[in-house]
Amino acid sequence: MKELGTRALSGLLYVSLLIASLFWQHALIVLFFIFGIVCLAEFKKLIQLKSFWPYPVFASLYFGFAYWKLFSETSTGFNEASQILLVITIFVQLILIKDLFSEKTIPLFSTKRFIITTFYLSSSFVFLICIGNFNQEFTPLLLLGSFILIWINDTFAYLVGKNFGKQKLFPSISPKKTVEGFLGGLFFSCIGSYFIANFTDTLSFTNWLILSIIISVFGTLGDLIESKFKRQANVKDSGVIMPGHGGLLDRLDSIIFAASFIFLFLRIVTYVS
Repeated sequence: MKELGTRALSGLLYVSLLIASLFWQHALIVLFFIFGIVCLAEFKKLIQLKSFWPYPVFASLYFGFAYWKLFSETSTGFNEASQILLVITIFVQLILIKDLFSEKTIPLFSTKRFIITTFYLSSSFVFLICIGNFNQEFTPLLLLGSFILIWINDTFAYLVGKNFGKQKLFPSISPKKTVEGFLGGLFFSCIGSYFIANFTDTLSFTNWLILSIIISVFGTLGDLIESKFKRQANVKDSGVIMPGHGGLLDRLDSIIFAASFIFLFLRIVTYVS
């Protein structure tokens, strides 16, 4: 009971910080920068990367895109730069998906460690802040809706899997995850998209529905990839910063991986419309 209370309290603090930051753009940028630094420290430890360079690389990418208009005094070049970063990020993520299914362990030679920290982790936080500032306008409800869909997916994947799960989804990496749990999370995320579309004036129901599928699929893949990194490192959690939950990376792994695909979909919707 005490552990459950500790877990609930740390989870409530995390959610409260996130929601409170949505009322002010600069607070959101600062909060996600702190989240990014913590996750980067946890991830570097997982992959045994001792170099200090990922921190300045992350800070440069993050603040460069977050304050592009302030630094350059114009939006010119932002779309082109974000597209280049998006292509590289998704390419690296597809390699990680390939490694998840085809390799017993994810290869972690020195060059790949730098590439992964930059284009798996650092750039994902860039896209999270770009979602919250889509088209150079503060759009916190897009980001909040994406987080809500992740929370719905994770919650119902756990509940459905625990009560009805029979067929293992990926037993060699995450023995507790089941196919029934994944489908349950996906189903309730789709339902959640209806309410998000009706209570926010951001995207149509169809677009939120597609986003719920993207978030469920790629969020689950992100969770599995982080689980594989932890298994290779022979640890249960990425850190201890959130009592009862583990590390911050453990809580953000799904949305981190899904962020680039969310941003890609939003760009496609904008282009088509």
